[in-house]
Amino acid sequence: MASLPQSVLFCCDHNAVRSPMAEGMMKKFYGTEVYVQSAGVKSEMDVDGFSVSVCEEIGVPLVNHKARSFDEMQDWGDDLSSYDLIVALSPASQRKVLDLTRYHHLDVEYWPIMDPTGLGTMRDEKLNAYRQARDQIRDRMISRFGVPEQG
Repeated sequence: MASLPQSVLFCCDHNAVRSPMAEGMMKKFYGTEVYVQSAGVKSEMDVDGFSVSVCEEIGVPLVNHKARSFDEMQDWGDDLSSYDLIVALSPASQRKVLDLTRYHHLDVEYWPIMDPTGLGTMRDEKLNAYRQARDQIRDRMISRFGVPEQG
């Protein structure tokens, strides 16, 4: 297995779709070996129901996820500079992270994961779009951190 960072922060636009999926999968795949959190540029939305559904399909529970923004993270004392790796899953979150970390030497990676929120009109089409995003994250995670021992 590739060497795992001690701590990872996943981020996207609202911390409601992509970053909660990434946080949940990282926790399931790599367990307690890594401290994992997620955040969004904004956090005015609850975790997306389609994200919850497609993650449940692979045994990743998201139903208790509470969306939070970078500002809320800092209010709660969670400092970006304490993470070994920050993974941005959207262009807006990449810009925000690079801006917030410009004075810190941090590893920031950009994983361009599609935003499934506007795709499809029927429930099945929407679920398939969310599955695509979930699988993009999973594939990128496994290629970056190695095949998980469980899950």
